[in-house]
Amino acid sequence: MTALKKDIRSLDKEALRTFFEQQGDRAFRADQVYQWLWQKGVHDFEAMTNLSVSTRELLTEHFTINHIAIDRQQRSSDGTIKNAVRLHDGLVVESVLIPTATRTTACVSSQVGCSLDCTFCATALLKRMRNLHADEIFDQVKAIDQQSRLYYQRPLSNIVFMGMGEPLMNYPNVLKAIDKITQPQGLGMSPKRITVSTSGVPKMIRKLADEPLNFKLALSLHSARQAVREQLMPFAQKFPLSEIEEALQYWYAQKRKKTTLEYIVWQGINDQQEDIDALVAFCRRVPTKVNLIQYNAIGDPRFKQAPHSVIAAYQSQLEAARITVTIRHSRGQDIDAACGQLANRSTTQTSA
Repeated sequence: MTALKKDIRSLDKEALRTFFEQQGDRAFRADQVYQWLWQKGVHDFEAMTNLSVSTRELLTEHFTINHIAIDRQQRSSDGTIKNAVRLHDGLVVESVLIPTATRTTACVSSQVGCSLDCTFCATALLKRMRNLHADEIFDQVKAIDQQSRLYYQRPLSNIVFMGMGEPLMNYPNVLKAIDKITQPQGLGMSPKRITVSTSGVPKMIRKLADEPLNFKLALSLHSARQAVREQLMPFAQKFPLSEIEEALQYWYAQKRKKTTLEYIVWQGINDQQEDIDALVAFCRRVPTKVNLIQYNAIGDPRFKQAPHSVIAAYQSQLEAARITVTIRHSRGQDIDAACGQLANRSTTQTSA
C-alpha cells in the first residue's frame, strides 16, 4: 500500500530547505516554492515555472497540495457572493464575499460545523466534524481575493473570521493562517484589516492578547445578563461574563484596541430596559464599541427581530453614555449568506 503523500503546505520554510538539501538540491529552492505556495497561491507543481522539470518531478514524487475547490457560487441581489467550499476530504464549508462601495470583505470559516451551541445560529446546528487547516483558511481568502478582483476590479480589503466555527477553538491553525495572510511572502495584508470574532473563551482571549500580530477582536455578546446569555449560548455556563470581562480588559491593556461587541436584539428576549442598562454598564467597565446587528432568521420561531423602536432605544442610550455604536444591516440574506445563516444548505456534506 502506497503511503499518503505529505501536504507540502504543512512544512515551514526551514523544513523545505532541509528537504532540498537532503535531496542534493539547493536550499534557495525552498524560497521559490514558498513564494509559489503562499504569495501566488498555486495548487499545481507544474505551475511553478521557474523550477526545473526535475525539481517539479521531485516535488510531485514526495508531496501533494490539498487545495480547496469552489463547488458552488451564489450571487445575492446586493452583490454578496457565497461560496460552497469543498475540502480535499470531501467536507464542505462556506465563505462569503461582502462588497460595499469602498471595500470588499472576506468572511471565512475556521471549522467544519461548530464547537459551540448558540441556539440562534444555523451553523451551531451542524455537528463539528473537524478544524480547518491553516492552508484551507488561507485558500478561502485567496479565492475571495480573486473574486473581488474579477467582479469588483479591486483587491480584497478586509477579512473577518465570522464564518462557520469558533476561531479560538482552532487557535493554532487560525494564527498560522493569519501569519501566512499577513507576511510579505504571503498575501501581504495588514493585520489591522483582520478581525477575529469569538463567542467568548476567556483563556483564549488572553492568549490572543499576547500574540504579536495586531489584528482586531470582536465578541458575540448578545446579552450582558448572565442568565439571558446562557439561554442564548448554553456554553456560556462555563465562561461567565465576569471572566470574559477580565479577559477583554487584559486584551485592551495589551493591545490598546477596543473590542467590538456583536449584539443582536430579539423580541421578548433582550428587549427590555434592564437589558440596555446591563449592556451600558458592561461597556463602561470594558473598553468596547457596539455593533447592533439585524437578526437573520433560521426558521426558529423563538427568535424574532426586535422592533426598530427597541434598536433606537439601545442606540440612543449607548450614545448618551459616550459608547460608540453602529447598526449593521445584514447582506446576502436572499442566499442565506448573512451572519448566523451559514449551514451548507446549498450542498451536501460527504466524507472521503
